[in-house]
Amino acid sequence: MKKLFNTCNPLKSVLLIAIIMFATSQSNGQPIHPSDSGYAPVNGIKVYYEVYGEGRPVILLHGAFMTISGNWGALIPELSKTRKVIAVELQGHGHTPFSDRKLSHATLAKDVEGVMDYLKIDSADVAGYSFGGAVAYQFAIQSPKRLRKLVIISATYKSDGWLPAINNGFKAMKPELFANTPMKAAYDAVAPDTTKWTKFLEQMIACAATPFNLGDSNIAKIAAPVLIISGDNDGLDKIELAKTYQLLGGGVAADLQSMPKSQLAIVPSQGHVSLMMQTTTILNYLNGFLK
Repeated sequence: MKKLFNTCNPLKSVLLIAIIMFATSQSNGQPIHPSDSGYAPVNGIKVYYEVYGEGRPVILLHGAFMTISGNWGALIPELSKTRKVIAVELQGHGHTPFSDRKLSHATLAKDVEGVMDYLKIDSADVAGYSFGGAVAYQFAIQSPKRLRKLVIISATYKSDGWLPAINNGFKAMKPELFANTPMKAAYDAVAPDTTKWTKFLEQMIACAATPFNLGDSNIAKIAAPVLIISGDNDGLDKIELAKTYQLLGGGVAADLQSMPKSQLAIVPSQGHVSLMMQTTTILNYLNGFLK
C-alpha cells in the first residue's frame, strides 16, 4: 500500500478526503438541516438535492466520490446565512442512484440545469470543487444564460491542466483499493442501492482516466465573472492555470487598464485536500466575489 501511495497520489488524496469528510461536515458546531431536499427527475435519472437558507441562489457541485456533507459541510452553515444554497449530488454519488447512463461533463451539467428547472431557479451562481469544478465549467459553456457568477475550486477544464503525476495516478486507480474505507462507509450510509458500489467506482475511474478538453475557445467565451481558487501545490499545472486565467481576461497590468471581472486566488501551502479545509479563507473569497 505504501508503494501504491507513492505512485498514485490522486488515490491517496481521494482516501484522505473520505476520512476528512466526517470532520469537516461537523466542524462548525451543531449541524444544520436542509429546509428542503428530495429528488429532481432529470434526463432519465433522479438527482438528489438539498436546499439551505434564503436569498440569491448559489449551486454547489462536489468533488469525485464525495457527498454534499463531505465536501461542503463546513461551508453551508455560513453561506446559507445570506444565500439560498442548493447542493447537488451528481450521478451515482451519495443519495443519487447509480445509472448505466454514459457519464460525461455535458450530461452532468445538463442535470444541474434540470435541477434548476425543477426548483424554478432562473439563474444562479455556481461553485464546483475538483470534479464538480469541471462540471461547473461545462455548465458555464452550455448554459450561459442560467449563470450569474462561476467559482472554480482546485479544478481544470482539460486533462492537461493537471500535472502528469496526477493523470498517471488516475489511470492507476482500481475499485478494490476503496474497500473498507470511510468513503465506502459513507456510501453505504446513504446510497439507495449499496450493491452498485463497484459499478459506481468503475464508472468514475473510467471517466477520470479518459482525457478531456472542454476547449480554450469555449472558456474564452464565458461571459460571467469567474473566481478560480487553487492551492499552490494542489496538483494543478500552474502554467496552464495562468493560461486559463488569461483566457478569462485576467493576467493584465491593472494599473494601466481596467481590473478584469474574473479573479485568481492561489492559497499558499495547500494541497488538493487541505485546500477544502481552509473554511474561513474560502468563505472570505466567496463572499467577496459573489456580492
